[in-house]
Order: sequence, then C-alpha cells, then structure tokens
Amino acid sequence: MINLWNVLKARMRQGHRTSAYPASIPAFPERFRGRPAIDDTKCPTDCDACEKSCPTQAIKIDRGIHLDLGRCLFCTECVDSCPEGAIRYTTDHRLAARTREALVISGKSAETRLAEALDKKMRSLFGRSLKLRQVAAGDCSGCALELQALNNVVFDLGRFGVQFVASPRHADGILVTGPVTRNMTLALQKTYEAVPEPKLVIAVGACAISGGPFRGGDSGVGGILPVDLYIPGCPPHPLTILDGLLRLLGKLDGA
Repeated sequence: MINLWNVLKARMRQGHRTSAYPASIPAFPERFRGRPAIDDTKCPTDCDACEKSCPTQAIKIDRGIHLDLGRCLFCTECVDSCPEGAIRYTTDHRLAARTREALVISGKSAETRLAEALDKKMRSLFGRSLKLRQVAAGDCSGCALELQALNNVVFDLGRFGVQFVASPRHADGILVTGPVTRNMTLALQKTYEAVPEPKLVIAVGACAISGGPFRGGDSGVGGILPVDLYIPGCPPHPLTILDGLLRLLGKLDGA
C-alpha cells in the first residue's frame, strides 16, 4: 500500500507528460541531427572530402553538393571532413518524403520538400483510423525502438488514430524497418499480400530505404515493394516518424 501511494505521488509530481505536438513543436537540443543544410558557396570546386568521407555514398559532388537522405546515417563524417563548413545538421525534424527523388537535397534546393498527403479517397479511408503492421526485415532494432516510443505517454500515437496491429489481415498497410534480408524476403512478401486492398507501404530508416550500411551486401535484397512514404534516419526520431505519418494523412499540410 505504501509503495502504491509513492507511485501515485510520483505520477502527480510529473504532471501532464503528453507532448502538445503538433500544436507546438518541442525544442530539440543542439546535438540533435536533423535535416542537413548545404551551402555550396563554401565548397571549393576541387574539393571532394565530404564525398569520400561518407560511409554509405550518400554524397555526390556534381556542380555542387547533393546529399541523399535515404542513404544518410546522420553520422557527421561529412561535417568533420569539410574544412569550409559547407554541410551542417539543423534541428529540423521534418525529413519524410513521398518519392525517392525528393530525398535528394542540395544547396540549390529552393525550399524544403515535405511529404505530400494521400489523395482525397485514401484520406477518407485512413484519415481517422490507420492500422499498421510493422515488419522488422533484418533491422538492428534501432528503428523499432523509436517506433515503440511512439506508443508511450509522451508521443501517444493512438490519439491520432494510428495504431500498430499484430496481424496484417487487420492492417491498412505495413511499416518496414531493416534492409530486407534474403531470409526475410518471403515473410515480407506474404505479409504484404495478406494486407487487404487498398494498402500502404512505409519505409522507415536508411536501411529500409536504401540498404543503409548494408547496401550492396550479399544478404540484402531490398526494393521489393512499392513505397508510399519514406522516413529517413538512423534511426529517425519519433517526431520525425510522426511528422511523416501525419503529413501522409493530410493533417499537417503547410506546417
């Protein structure tokens, strides 16, 4: 009884813990590695240090710096290798995109390209209630832990009508993490087939999008399903994932 009372007192001291997001965006610490910013004016024409330093070949120098968020591990090797500071990481958590091409950014990008919403018919189907089956296709559990955090009291994913379910037959789509290893290929295909039409596919993390550090390896397959939403990161922050899901459902247009 005494222990229970101590628990209740501790909970009362904590107060309201659920984030007000998206009504307000919490302040991220300076060490947070969000959307990279590129300044081509600081990049010497004969320098390719950042390209050579990238462990996943996410950076290409071609009349400027081009960075593929789908391959980026947010490791800051490019930042450390650039003597002029042409690349830096901001605290912008918005990373999701609807197309693979939209994940490639450069210093010439006029504006941040955010994930677009589903069409009106799909939003009417999934806007109020979206059930997802997560498939760990050979991941390291980093992305899975961030997804699990979405269900805690701070992020409370369920308040947006989005829930993870145990069976693909009860799902509206699948959320894939990991590079899709050969041993997981059949399981992923069968899970996808078990989801009733119409259905969505969401790729979370660098491994699911491009293979990440395992790209080109003997055990990886990848690219076997059509993807409706890409959420980059290694792993992506829970709010990065939530931002992508809400934009897909048309709940964050223009924000």
